[in-house]
Formats: sequence, structure tokens, C-alpha cells
Amino acid sequence: MFFNHRKYTQTAERGRKKSEKQKDPSFATLVSLGLLATFTPTRWLMRLHKRKIIRNFNYEKPKSPKKQIPIIYIHGFRGGEYTTQKLVDDMTERKNNPGYLKVTADLFGNLTLEGTWTNDEHPIIQLVFKQKVVGLYAICYYLRFSLAFLAKEFNFDKYDTVAHSLGAPSIIKVEIQTAHRKHFPRLDKAALIAGPFDGVMYLGDIPNVNQLTEKSSPTFKTSAYFALLRQKKQFNPHASILNIYGNVLDKTNTDRFISVTSAKSIRYILAPRVKSYQELEIRGPMGEHSMMHDDPLVMETIAHFFKIKDKSHIRKE
Repeated sequence: MFFNHRKYTQTAERGRKKSEKQKDPSFATLVSLGLLATFTPTRWLMRLHKRKIIRNFNYEKPKSPKKQIPIIYIHGFRGGEYTTQKLVDDMTERKNNPGYLKVTADLFGNLTLEGTWTNDEHPIIQLVFKQKVVGLYAICYYLRFSLAFLAKEFNFDKYDTVAHSLGAPSIIKVEIQTAHRKHFPRLDKAALIAGPFDGVMYLGDIPNVNQLTEKSSPTFKTSAYFALLRQKKQFNPHASILNIYGNVLDKTNTDRFISVTSAKSIRYILAPRVKSYQELEIRGPMGEHSMMHDDPLVMETIAHFFKIKDKSHIRKE
């Protein structure tokens, strides 16, 4: 009845292609760096390293004087480029423009920018965390310095996001944490996929034990959930939320790692607050935690949510 870390790793990294020559840092190193970034008093150690920004990308001058609103793709715990790749590829195809900006960040604050910042209304950014064995607070740390840099670099004050797994509660928390930061970009639309908002299966959330009340409040609340609940008034009321969660229909009412209750619990916090709140349940095999981000229905729903017109049939001359 404990969280199966090995099974999670194998499942979450399904479809990942690694070069035989590429070696990740040791698990102990990743955990140590993640812990340093998790706690505020120890983050100064990370900042002792001189920050490096590597710009190896093409810049297309915007077609319109209207400010662009990028769509930023975010992965979660032990995720990576492969987590959001099909989502990114689908969106670039719909836009009939293969260009997108890949941004790799590490916990020392270094950033590498590759690819293309496109000149359309919604440039795509794929954000990849180099040290990926990190929890909620470390991902929030990643997001705060990455978003602040990108907004200044590309002159945007609003952004949309597609966030998977632990990236989902992290982006909600960051929006709350930065509510009073004048020059920090504001969240406009968020598509949340498989978000663990009130616990993880067998790690504080045993299937079919926690339930939602008639008002969508979970019976049992984690400390992280309580924190979001207490600070909900700081969340941007002009934001729109699409919450996508899975149910593999194996009688656990989970996506194998996140319970339906945990995934849906964010409704109680955000629905009364935001401009719009929508939900989509993916049932069956494609409702599995690491399959949802590759599901055609999920991609179609996200494109509709962001109001991206499908231009894939248009040939480029």
C-alpha cells in the first residue's frame, strides 16, 4: 500500500528515447539538488553559481503590435521533454508552423534557449527541467525564475499553459505566490492534465477513501491543498481553467497514480474564483496518468480551449 516509485518511473517515462551516450546525474545528486531548491533558507547555495543564459534560437519579429501570449508546456516530477512533445507537435501542426522555443532550465538558474520564437499570436514554449527529481516547491522555484526571465526577454505580460502532473498544482501555486509582483506575467488560460491537487495514490491518498462533498470539497485535505485553499483569493480571477483528469476504470477511480478525487478537488478552490472552469474526464486505457498527454481527444480539447484554429490543411509556399 505504498507509492510504487519504480513502477511510476517506468510508466511515466514510457516512450522516452535516450541516447546510449547520454547519462543522467546520479539519483542521489538529483535528490540533493531538489532538496536544496525546495527550502527557501538553502536556495542561496544554488545562487552561488554564476548564472548562464545560452541563446541559440531564431527570433521572428511579431507581425502585430499587439502583445503576444505564449503557450508554455510544463512537465512534472521525473518528466521531461518527452512528456509534452506530442502536445507540442500537435499544436505546431494545427498552427501550420513547426517552430517553437525549447527552454531548458536547471536549479542553478541557468537557461538554454533553442529553436524559434515565432511571430504569431501564440508562440509555443516547451519548458524542460534539467534536474527533474523535484517536488512541488522546487518546481515552483523553477517556474518563478523561468517565467520572470522569459517575460522580460520576449515582452509578454500574459501567458497560457499546458501543465502535466505535478506541474499543474505548481503553476496554480506560482500564480498565487506572485500575485503582488508587478512585473510578473499573469496566467490567462491553463489546461491542467492529471494534476495531484490533494495527494498522490498510496502517498497520503488511498483509492476510494477520500471523497468529494456536494460542494466538491475533499473530505481529507493535505497541507499543500490547505495552503492553496487559504490563499485562493490571491489567484487571478480573470483566468480560465480546463482541468483534465483520468480514470482507468479498474475500480480504484484513479489514473493509476492520481485519484479522481485529488484531481477534481481543485474545482472547490478555483471554480468560484475564476472567469471560467471546465472539466474533462478521460476514461479507459487513455485515462492512464502517462497516456493522457498523448491522447488525441485531449489535444483536440486543448486546442479548442485556447481557440487555436486548425490550419494544418493549409500548404505553405
